[in-house]
Amino acid sequence: MSKAHLEHLPRSVQFTLALALAGLVVFPLAGADFYTQMVTRMMILAIFAMSLDLLQGVTGLVSLGHAAYFGLAGYVLAFVMPPGEPVSLWWTLPLAVLGSALGALIIGFFVVRTHGIYFIMVTMAFAQMVFYLFFDNKALGGSDGLYINFKPTLELGAWVLLDLDKKASLYYLTLGAMLLVYAFLRRLLWSPFGRALSGIRVNEHRMKALGYSTFGYKLSAFTLAGALAGLAGYLWGVQTGYINPELMGFHMSAHAIMMVILGGMGNFAGAIVGAFTFELVLHAFKDLPRIGQVELGKHWQLWMGLFIVLVVLWAPRGVLGLIAQATLRLGRSKAS
Repeated sequence: MSKAHLEHLPRSVQFTLALALAGLVVFPLAGADFYTQMVTRMMILAIFAMSLDLLQGVTGLVSLGHAAYFGLAGYVLAFVMPPGEPVSLWWTLPLAVLGSALGALIIGFFVVRTHGIYFIMVTMAFAQMVFYLFFDNKALGGSDGLYINFKPTLELGAWVLLDLDKKASLYYLTLGAMLLVYAFLRRLLWSPFGRALSGIRVNEHRMKALGYSTFGYKLSAFTLAGALAGLAGYLWGVQTGYINPELMGFHMSAHAIMMVILGGMGNFAGAIVGAFTFELVLHAFKDLPRIGQVELGKHWQLWMGLFIVLVVLWAPRGVLGLIAQATLRLGRSKAS
C-alpha cells in the first residue's frame, strides 16, 4: 500500500484531532464574525476535499474536474430560489445534492471507462464543457453568475430550528455536516464496498479476476463523490450568496487536489486537515509584505507551489502524517 495512505489513526493523533474538534465547537463563542465566516469556509472546503479523497485517496482516481459538481449544486440552489422569498432547506438541499449526483452519474458513465492519464484528461474535458455551458449562456447566469438573495430556512412547522442569517447558526450547521460526512466516509472506508474500492486502487486487474465489477464500483464511487461535492457547493452558495462559473473551473479542482495531498491521502481526517492547512497557508502567503520593489503577496501562487512541492518531498503522508510522527516522538521522549 502506498506510503501516502494513513488509514489507521494512532491514538495520539485521535487525541489531537479531538482537541481540535473541541476548539471548533467553542470557536464562535470567542471568535469575531469575520473569523467565524472564515472557519465556516474552511469546513465547507473540508467537505469538498473529503469528497475528492473518496476518489483520489481511496479509489485511486485522480479527477481534474471535481469542481463541476461543487458548482452545480450552488446553481441548483440559485435556480430554485425565488427573487422575493427564501425556500426551505429541507427540500432544496436534497435537490441540490441529487443534481450534483446526477451530473456525476452521467459524466462518470463515460469517464470511468478510461484509465490513468486518459481518465485525468477526460474528467477535465467534461468539467470544462460544463464550465463553458454556464459561462457562455446568459440564461444560466453567464460569466457574471447568479445571486442567492435569501438564505434557505430550516423550520419545523412554525418553529425556526436554525436562522441561517446568523453566522453562528450556519457555522454549526456546516460543522455538523462535516462531522456527518466524515463519520459516513470512515464507515464506508471499512465496509466491503470501501475495501473493494481500496482493492481497485491497489490492483484493478486482480479485482476483476476475483469477480468484482470494477466499473460498477468506480461509477458508484464517482457518483457518491459528486453528491458530497454538491453538499459542499450548496453550503458555499448559502454562505456567500453568490455563484459563478469559476467555482466549476480547473483552479477549484486543483485546489481540492492540493488539499487532499497536503492533509494526507486515504484518510478523510487528512482531507479536513489539508483543507484547513491550505486556507491558512493561502492567507499567510497573500499577506506577505512588500520587500523593496517586490510585492511578495502578489506572487502567492509561486510560494504555494513551492510549499506543495516541499510537502510532497518531505512529508508523503501529508500534514496528518507529520502530526503522527511528532506525537510519536513526543511520546518516546517522555517515556525515556
